[in-house]
Amino acid sequence: MAEFDQQRLDRIKPWMQRYIDDRKLPGASLLIAKNGGEVFFHATGRRDLASDLPFERDTVARIYSMTKPVTSVGLMMLVEEGLCHLDAPVSTFLPEFADCKALVPGASDIDQTEPCPSPTLQQLLTHTSGLSYAFNPGLLPEAMEAQDVNFKPDGPSLQDTTLQLAELPLAFQPGARWEYSVGIDVIGRVIEAVADQPLSTFFAERILGPLDMTETAFSVPEKAVDRFAALYTPLAGDPMQLDQGTGQGGDGLREVDRSKGSPFLDAKLYSGGGGLLGTIDDYLKFTEMMRQGGVYKKGRLLSPYTIDFMMQNHLAGDIASMGPQSFAEQPMKGMGFGIGGAVVLDAARAATPGSPGDFSWGGMASTFFWIDRVHNLSVVFFTQLAPSSSYPLRSQLKALVHGALT
Repeated sequence: MAEFDQQRLDRIKPWMQRYIDDRKLPGASLLIAKNGGEVFFHATGRRDLASDLPFERDTVARIYSMTKPVTSVGLMMLVEEGLCHLDAPVSTFLPEFADCKALVPGASDIDQTEPCPSPTLQQLLTHTSGLSYAFNPGLLPEAMEAQDVNFKPDGPSLQDTTLQLAELPLAFQPGARWEYSVGIDVIGRVIEAVADQPLSTFFAERILGPLDMTETAFSVPEKAVDRFAALYTPLAGDPMQLDQGTGQGGDGLREVDRSKGSPFLDAKLYSGGGGLLGTIDDYLKFTEMMRQGGVYKKGRLLSPYTIDFMMQNHLAGDIASMGPQSFAEQPMKGMGFGIGGAVVLDAARAATPGSPGDFSWGGMASTFFWIDRVHNLSVVFFTQLAPSSSYPLRSQLKALVHGALT
């Protein structure tokens, strides 16, 4: 079994510092565990530039789409209990999706549709449902943006936003291709319907509580308000408009969500696709549960066989083979997609060092994690810069960590 060369691990520190010194990141932290034991931690920079507050180990950050694996675990817990199955149409649980329509191929207007099946739970989990995000290109994203169907923390309730989403057509027939989407937000609403409780309560009682993730929630915990980071962007405009490029001039960092006055201080909508906030140590507890086959200190959340199932590729090929036209948090060549995260099929095609079967995902604020069960690693990276496509942080970080294995 490979071990770490400490001198090579320490090369990560100046790599992080360069991003801080070049004003590309406000602050960042990295935590690496091997065989369940910590082998590396480093934090540098600022969580709040205006207040000159350091980015520390207990800094609370927006993890955005790193919420998706947590929601996926929640759904799989209900699957294990026989309360739902992945091939079930979402309309079984959310009747607003009973009469689905999809845009016809080549549509030039949002009203050019044809009937289609209701997406399955598996399609929602794997971004093959026909749903999209407002920041993607296309007619459906344009309609979502115009109607503000964005699952934001200060938006309408999860139920109301899902009802609004269901009134729009799908971008394509379910299963036809891969497009990064709000599908796992809809899965969060399915969890609410099946468990008959708010998603925040389900998470607290069934996942966050058992994992001792006491600093993770949809709203910043009251005890952690003073440790909540601000969010920054290198873009001159909306950080969700992904075609602007970076480097608008000045120091490269513009604050877009303050640590004080943020809608995340008191979230009204519980987004299973992107709503959680927490600390790096809390998220390591979640990744370690996954790495260890569904079990953590206080007991078992899922069977190891369910975890294995989640970490398999659920697509017919890699993501690239399914014609994506959307933004995504990961490379697409050589990468498959499991339940809630990406799976390395061929590290060479992905052009990023890694082990076959690595399971990973990231968030819009450039946070990232991966689980390497070949080398028994859990790696979690935190920062607060949107969008996550700004710099090649993830591929560089994987190369650094793999380069320290001997």
